[in-house]
Amino acid sequence: MRGYTDRAEAGRALAETLVSRNLPDPVVLALPRGGVPVGIEIARALRCPLDLVLVRKIGVPGQPELAAGAVVNGDHPETVINEVIAAHAGLDRAALDRLAAVQIDEIRRRRAAWLAGRTPVPLAGRTAILVDDGMATGATMHVALKAARRRGPARLVLAVPVAAADALDRLGPLADEVICPLAPAWFGAVGAYYDDFRQVEDGEVATMLAEADRLMRDADRP
Repeated sequence: MRGYTDRAEAGRALAETLVSRNLPDPVVLALPRGGVPVGIEIARALRCPLDLVLVRKIGVPGQPELAAGAVVNGDHPETVINEVIAAHAGLDRAALDRLAAVQIDEIRRRRAAWLAGRTPVPLAGRTAILVDDGMATGATMHVALKAARRRGPARLVLAVPVAAADALDRLGPLADEVICPLAPAWFGAVGAYYDDFRQVEDGEVATMLAEADRLMRDADRP
């Protein structure tokens, strides 16, 4: 099954579909780092703001790759706990809160580095479009969708260039609309659907976000 040359091409493919929807008052929310090159193509096409959704895994002490949950940025950070793993690791609510606090501090640090202190774009009453470069299990997007919904958008759209079909089935009910051009039943890894899937560096993220901010300022000028 054909994939994409790179994330920019994937973003343009999504943008073409999203433009045809005539979505009112859109905001693009990208999951860094890989979602940002996808998201900026959509923001350019829709002439709308680009912001970040920062999600951090809550790792089990001594086994940081084993996720007891995840936390996402916001005025009221959203935390999703894997109750089975947390119980197996002997983590009570107080311990989970302490671990989550560490990740919330890291989210704040990264947001400051990438967005140079810019405040989050308001979502209330707007169309929020959550974007990543692909979705295998959907665990990160799950918590991102829940957090975005809490911020009161009028419409919540999940837009990814490629995703596992079962992940879309699980997350579809959390969004008002799902846009995904490629959804193979047998998935593998996101990178398999890109010719160029190199890591996106911090400097590239900051540059693209600054460009998006500049485009919005220019659009506001008479």
